[in-house]
Amino acid sequence: MLLLLVAVACGKNDQPAMQGPPPVSVVAQKVIHANASYYDEYPAIVRALNEVELRAQVNGYITGIHFTEGQRVKKGERLYSIDQQQYQAAYQQALANLQTQEANLLKAEKDVERYRELDKRDAIAKQQVDYAEATYSAAQKQVEAAKAAVNSVQTNVRYSTIVAPFDGTIGISNVRLGAAVSAGQTLLNTISSDNPIAVDVTVDQREIFRFTQLQKNATSSSDSTFRLAFGADVYLASGKISVIDRAVDPQTGSIRIRLTFPNPDHSLRSGMSGTLRVQTHTQNSVVIPFEAVTEQLGEFFVYVTVEDDKKVSQRKVLLGKQIGKNIIVREGLKEGETIVVKGVQNLREGSAIALAQPEAAK
Repeated sequence: MLLLLVAVACGKNDQPAMQGPPPVSVVAQKVIHANASYYDEYPAIVRALNEVELRAQVNGYITGIHFTEGQRVKKGERLYSIDQQQYQAAYQQALANLQTQEANLLKAEKDVERYRELDKRDAIAKQQVDYAEATYSAAQKQVEAAKAAVNSVQTNVRYSTIVAPFDGTIGISNVRLGAAVSAGQTLLNTISSDNPIAVDVTVDQREIFRFTQLQKNATSSSDSTFRLAFGADVYLASGKISVIDRAVDPQTGSIRIRLTFPNPDHSLRSGMSGTLRVQTHTQNSVVIPFEAVTEQLGEFFVYVTVEDDKKVSQRKVLLGKQIGKNIIVREGLKEGETIVVKGVQNLREGSAIALAQPEAAK
């Protein structure tokens, strides 16, 4: 029995030991700090700094259109005419009524002055003096009412000619010659300023300090910190921050920021949507090749070498902006650590590795 046990034991010892998987050939590199320059991007809407809807202020028919649609107009330039005949007639009638009331006032004034002199000599009844005073006072009020009526109809005459409230570009007319318009209702056209022009973006409240500093540190109109892009096309002129809104929207936690851009050739039009590119410079940032990063369920990881570069450990990282083939790591890595940059697809937690030259990695 003893001999049999010894034989069995010897048989077990003679079997070859089980071998683990061979080391994975990878390329690794040290994590270093570097300076980086890139653009953050924000959805942007182009808006006019001044924009006014032109509406009829009197009733009537359009008798004149004095501009070319889509063209620049100057402040005070005549744009539309509305039939003035009835308003001119009302104005002339109001003027005639004013002249009549002024004549009545002159007569009442002379009467009251004469009665006052007679009253001093006690040569007239007191009641007649009182009547004259009342007539004079009423005549003054009637003159004031007649002047107000003249101003009212004169305003209507003035409103029958619509002029540009400021320099800008006028749109396509909503009415044609002979069209009937109603006071305060009919929209005739819209005029907007376009040089300079505004660009609105909405940013998270955490970036308020950053944009406030950018506004304070703006050096000149040639500063290229803010650029406007439409797909692959980048607007040549750079912009500057004009206004940071007064308060954060409590529902979204965001705030609106308005920039202004020069627009001498009027290529930017109100309502255009694009992308605001904000240049950012960082110093001593951790920048690694993007191919070193793996994604799992929306989280990002890199493989850090351990045990004298013989194995790897998976490390969660918080990523920043991608710059070409590299990406900024905001959290999770320190300078001096070694990460795998090639061969990560064959790794898992604790995998054994063999460092190789870049051309030899699989």
